[in-house]
Order: sequence, then structure tokens, then C-alpha cells
Amino acid sequence: MTARLDYIHASPEGYKAFGGVYTYLHNCGLPKLLIDLVYLRVSQLNGCAFCIDMHSRDLLKQGLAVDKLVLVPVWHEAREVFTARERIALAFAEAVTHCDVSDADYAAAGAEFTDKELAD
Repeated sequence: MTARLDYIHASPEGYKAFGGVYTYLHNCGLPKLLIDLVYLRVSQLNGCAFCIDMHSRDLLKQGLAVDKLVLVPVWHEAREVFTARERIALAFAEAVTHCDVSDADYAAAGAEFTDKELAD
């Protein structure tokens, strides 16, 4: 895979700030596996091959089964493979990514996650 843009050299301060968010999230108290599942799904929605590769590898290193990894794009259809918390997080991430968070989406996420967890 060839990168189109070298983000580190093009915008070192932006890259550093983005890395700071990444570091913060992995220390915020949410399970790393859940964070990486959400990262992977959002990367799939955004069509970023680099990020899909990176987050897939991160999940595999954490011990996520390949069977589950390959079902992330169709988690709606493979509901039994994902925990209720994972399904709610994936649904909320999709809604936020599409800038279309309905009251029902927000209520479902708010019933499972604290305000801090939702903000994180």
C-alpha cells in the first residue's frame, strides 16, 4: 500500500495533536478492545485503508478472533457475535460518523455509557 500523503512531514503539529487524542483515548478508562472496534468501524465507513489495516492488526494483537474481525462491517447482521455494549458503541459511532444521531440512538447510547464515556 502506498501512502498518498506523508501526514507526519506535511503537518507535524497536526499529527502530534492527533496522536495525543489517540493516547488519551487509550487511557480514558474504556476498554482498549472496544475503542479499537469503534476505530475500525469508523475507518471502514471513511474508507481509510491505512487505518483499517492498523486497527485490524491492533485488534488481532489483543486476541480478537478473526471470525469476529471479519464481521465488523456487517455487525448488524452478526449481532450474536458482538456484546450488547459493542453493538451500542458501533451503532453510536456509525450515527456520529454519518452526522445523524437520532434521539433513539442517543438514548440507547446514554443508557449504556456515561456522559464521559460518550464524550470519549
